[in-house]
Amino acid sequence: MYDMTVYIVRHGETDYNKEKRLQGEIDIPMNEYGRELARLTAAGLADVPFDKAFSSPLGRAKETAKTILGDRQVPLFEDSRIVEISLGEYEGLYFSEENYNIPDPDFMKFFDEPQNYRTPPKGESFFDVINRTGAFWEELIHDASNEGKTILVTSHGATIRGLLTYIQKLPIEQYWGSGLFKNCAAAIVEIKDGQVQLIAEGKVYY
Repeated sequence: MYDMTVYIVRHGETDYNKEKRLQGEIDIPMNEYGRELARLTAAGLADVPFDKAFSSPLGRAKETAKTILGDRQVPLFEDSRIVEISLGEYEGLYFSEENYNIPDPDFMKFFDEPQNYRTPPKGESFFDVINRTGAFWEELIHDASNEGKTILVTSHGATIRGLLTYIQKLPIEQYWGSGLFKNCAAAIVEIKDGQVQLIAEGKVYY
């Protein structure tokens, strides 16, 4: 395990976020407000000396990363292990109370009782997300080329919580921890002398 600092940022807002629709792996772009949040976040992180960046392959996460990095000559790598949770056949459906059209009447256990959540047809479980984000994390922290580096990771709401569940070794009941991050909110993780410390969680720069 090498010393490094990792900023894990959720992408900016999309219309699906605004409309309370299940987004999952559908490649929905950021809306104009989401782009503004990304620009404000970039300004807040302007003095952070990023050396390397990793993003989910989805456009909303990649655009967030590119906006934050700005003119900095920082390599940006796509990694499918930090893509959003797959919600299978439920992607695109509404979970708002007034427009709810998900076939499973108990779907909201996704947020409220993760230990009792039923995976949608063709979707992923929380354990799937923890396993793949955990594999990403282990590779990141044991890569000698990352020694002493400051790294940006841009991902998604449920995926970031899965990664933090892995890092903090939380039980599945605590998957959502302190809650879903706001769009463009960040976690900051510092690794020093073999110790992993969560410095900030859900930090916003706007």
